[in-house]
Amino acid sequence: MRTFRSVFWLVPTIILAACTKTEAPDFGAPLAIEIPTTGDVSGPRFSTGPDDRLLLSWMEASGSGTTLRYAALVNGKFLDPADVVTDAQMFVNWADLPSVTAFNEDHWIAHWLRYSAPKTYSYDVVVSQSQDGGKTWGAPLTAHSDDTQTEHGFVSIAPDPDGATLLWLDGRNTPDKSMTLRTALVTPGGRISREQELDDTVCDCCQTDVAITADGPIAVYRDRTSEEIRDIYVTRSLDGRWQPGRRLYPDNWKIPGCPVNGPSVVASGSKVAVAWFSAANDQPVVRILRSRDGGATFGDAIEIARGRIAGFVGLAMLEDESVAVSWVARNEDLTNTVLVRHVDTAGDPGPALSVGQSGQLRLFPQLAFVDGNLYVAWTDEVEGSKQLKVVRITVSNRGQSS
Repeated sequence: MRTFRSVFWLVPTIILAACTKTEAPDFGAPLAIEIPTTGDVSGPRFSTGPDDRLLLSWMEASGSGTTLRYAALVNGKFLDPADVVTDAQMFVNWADLPSVTAFNEDHWIAHWLRYSAPKTYSYDVVVSQSQDGGKTWGAPLTAHSDDTQTEHGFVSIAPDPDGATLLWLDGRNTPDKSMTLRTALVTPGGRISREQELDDTVCDCCQTDVAITADGPIAVYRDRTSEEIRDIYVTRSLDGRWQPGRRLYPDNWKIPGCPVNGPSVVASGSKVAVAWFSAANDQPVVRILRSRDGGATFGDAIEIARGRIAGFVGLAMLEDESVAVSWVARNEDLTNTVLVRHVDTAGDPGPALSVGQSGQLRLFPQLAFVDGNLYVAWTDEVEGSKQLKVVRITVSNRGQSS
């Protein structure tokens, strides 16, 4: 039976991992960026394309349904928002996030979720493509071949020489069997091919993520065993075929319901980093692992945060291939703090920087790095209105570590 469980882990204090000082970069003070919105906002999400093209997308309530909108970062400034689609049947959720991604100057792809039946968790993955840089969008099409009225979501998208690779959680076998992880290719002409089941039993509602290495795509997700162990798994696409998933780290987190807390992965060439949250043995922790061979092997785990944390991690790779990690801490007054921390190329974490607050109970902040700046986006509930929050953090004086 599908269990959707949102978990906040309340432990007395935040305990940050001890750090060895190296030539860490300077993080400037978070600078708020105003992006105009008119209705309640849900699900902000960043995507970074060629030439560091950064797009921020979100869902916004409108009179005729829900609108998927985006704003493009050009010359250090976000342009006025533009609309992809308004859909009266769009599924709106704080954790299952639509996206708008630019593969090149002209070819862009957007995805969102659309109800397939009047049931809470019956919805399809829908995609639309643009061939003119987001000015106009083609007719929406369903990204999977089944017509079951079940859950399909938590999508990650990666470029492919023949179009776009999509990975998603697929509930076509539920309620009798488990949620699965599946993939398919969507061509620019709208043809669906290369459908493949990657894992036949995964956690029901944790985010997936994908990055491109020198050897091809690498994806991360939360698995589920028959003993209800829900640890992070990794799979790579080699020679056009996805490999069986393998456990990234032995957290041995046994939990009877989905924690709604997926991993994040970034890559540059053969360098890969993965961040995730676990609360095994009621010990909440955020960790990262790094690889120097495209994800074939990983080094020792690096602890980023522990204690009164809720997870919901973000990850960005900087110019020197060090990384920044974001996560959410739960405050005693039941508000949330969004934190960011640098980890240098030697694996040493720097100090944690608080970048903003949110009175919203559940949020999944987004983190990106472009042209010397970190960008963080999340939602906040102010006087009953759900608002979009975006900050820029200038990164300077980056030192080199061995």
